[in-house]
Amino acid sequence: MPTNAPALRRSAGRVELATDHPGFSDPAYRARRDAISAVGATYRPGDPIPDVEYAPEEDALWTLVSGELATKHERFAVREYRDAAARLDLPRDRVPQLRQVSASLEGLTGFRVQPVPGLVPTRDFYGSLADRAFCSTQYIRHHSVPLYTPEPDVVHELVGHCNMLASPVFAELYQLAGQASRRAESDAALEFFSRVFWFTFEFGVAWEDGELRTYGAGLLSSFGELDAFRDAQVRPFDLTAMGTTDYDITVYQPVLYAGRSVDHVVDELGTFLSTFDDDAFARRIASHS
Repeated sequence: MPTNAPALRRSAGRVELATDHPGFSDPAYRARRDAISAVGATYRPGDPIPDVEYAPEEDALWTLVSGELATKHERFAVREYRDAAARLDLPRDRVPQLRQVSASLEGLTGFRVQPVPGLVPTRDFYGSLADRAFCSTQYIRHHSVPLYTPEPDVVHELVGHCNMLASPVFAELYQLAGQASRRAESDAALEFFSRVFWFTFEFGVAWEDGELRTYGAGLLSSFGELDAFRDAQVRPFDLTAMGTTDYDITVYQPVLYAGRSVDHVVDELGTFLSTFDDDAFARRIASHS
């Protein structure tokens, strides 16, 4: 996850949580987060991914949240996502080990999972996608609010993103996104790209079978927002508008951009990502003004 998530930062090898984080006043949870982050910190690319020995209550939390989300996906997720999730077949009775998820993904689409202890610099997070590597945390949200997390946790990473990466169609878009981010040399171009990524890969929606459904990992991993996203202001799919629209990560998204279909999203987004660089950014900004 890139460093624009405000609820988590690292200092002197320890995780520091924002004061409004559900686990801020829970020393046991904070210690557990430090321990799990330390596991990810030992990883070096090419080494076997170290396992985390999850506690029974963590496995139970995963079982609850993943089961509730799977039920909602039948109603709200696009077909391409549902088919990919069935292929990846994440376990429901325990927190999946990244080692096993990575092996399954490599066999399906050539993507692999790369554990990280917490925040990842923005360019590193996006750039890794160009190499078909997805940076993932291993910790799970606080037990007091099982259906909410203020920052990406292992539920968001696996249920949201890794299920998507089990689709060859979506995996190709993720790789194109990584390549586009590397061509965005200026900070302004990267910011434009990041906003497009937010309104598509994280909070993308599309019409399918006469209903508004989602393919965005942020929505697909959010129990509450899955119930609410159809109440947002839904605008036509417009990549320039996405790239110039502000968003607040702490609230349900009030504005979403809907593709006419998943195929429409794949075509439009794929073309954008394949050609995006600083010059393309400048042309879009000029046309917008």
